[in-house]
Amino acid sequence: MPAPSRLIALDVLRGVAVMGILLMNVAGFGLPQAAYLNPAAYGGSTGADLAVWAIGFVLIDGKMRALFSLLFGAGMVLVIERADAAGQDGATVHLRRMAALLAVGAAHAYLIWSGDILIPYALVGTLALAHVRRSSRELVVIALFLLVAQWLFLWSLVGGLGTLREAAAAADATEGAVQAWRGVADQIGIPSPAAISRELATFRGDYAGILRDRLGHAATPFLQLIDVGAETLALMLLGAAGLRSGFLTGGWAAATYWRIVIAAYGIGLPALALIAAGTIRSGFDEVVTVQAATLYAAPFRVVVMLGHAALLLLWIRLSPTFRLVTRIAAVGRAAFSNYLATSIVMTTLFYGYGLGLFGHLSRAQLYLIVPPVWIAMLAWSKPWLARYCFGPFEWLWRSIARWQLQPFRRPIESIES
Repeated sequence: MPAPSRLIALDVLRGVAVMGILLMNVAGFGLPQAAYLNPAAYGGSTGADLAVWAIGFVLIDGKMRALFSLLFGAGMVLVIERADAAGQDGATVHLRRMAALLAVGAAHAYLIWSGDILIPYALVGTLALAHVRRSSRELVVIALFLLVAQWLFLWSLVGGLGTLREAAAAADATEGAVQAWRGVADQIGIPSPAAISRELATFRGDYAGILRDRLGHAATPFLQLIDVGAETLALMLLGAAGLRSGFLTGGWAAATYWRIVIAAYGIGLPALALIAAGTIRSGFDEVVTVQAATLYAAPFRVVVMLGHAALLLLWIRLSPTFRLVTRIAAVGRAAFSNYLATSIVMTTLFYGYGLGLFGHLSRAQLYLIVPPVWIAMLAWSKPWLARYCFGPFEWLWRSIARWQLQPFRRPIESIES
């Protein structure tokens, strides 16, 4: 069976990633912030609510973002190499793209939804330029170093939380120890009923109040760099290596992809299931939950993501012209538009200036909203791209980055053919 074309493979992977991200982001849209990490905070942590949290933790959480980061790195290499081949300065083109992405990300983060990932991607993508011309082997080595460094840094942040809590609970605890733990607990623990009520009131309120809240936490999109900056850079570099080596283009032997799937799932899924089980047994203890999500699961998320990628590439090899494959590929070609449009649609559904559903649905009920959004992505992307050169936000991004309006509508003869 011949390998799929490079674009169809990358586009399908990107489409799956942007659709899969919604499975985790839906909790961020519809529930108070603390509930994203800890289901005991809000939205339900028993029955169906517990089941969807556990499935998401093992199969989805962090994996779709990791896959998206991998593809971002691959796309970055394609843009630079194509610019160089056209006689342009690929580095300059890339930096303009990152500057434009930063501008669009800022508008997204402050005007639409605070869970933006475009600002971190623009900043990390700028740093990645220093490495993308390295060999695949060098990229992999640097990426592994960054992943280890990120894990060690996370350990320094959350590894000692249990000791900090014990010091504050000791009979002879000092006021400093108590205050130190209280400050941390307010950030990682289950918010007080009063804090939850304030958040519900804010996001069930008008746009002006929500905007004030976002601007009051203006540093939040940039603070993501602390938690995932090194990991994101590592994944972008792995994506560059994956493109050059043929992994992301489907160019490896099918048997090799199957070995990756078996190894990745055989190692990653049982480990993540055990971590999830331990978190549940703790009653979603604040320390256990934050350490499980940010520390213990971190290496296995990357492993499972590679398994997902390999399995998807095998699927594409078997049916590269299958209707669902081409539909998902179109979603991937318009991934930027689908990502931003999803934020607009979901915030309109949940926030007070729209339908005001924020905090009214349980965690499991939120997932009933996901399939209709997926269907909308699959329905509009392919016919739109048959008539237009880019998704609407892709066109905007390219136009800003190139300081010139880009062609938008396809020639009539191209549409008819």
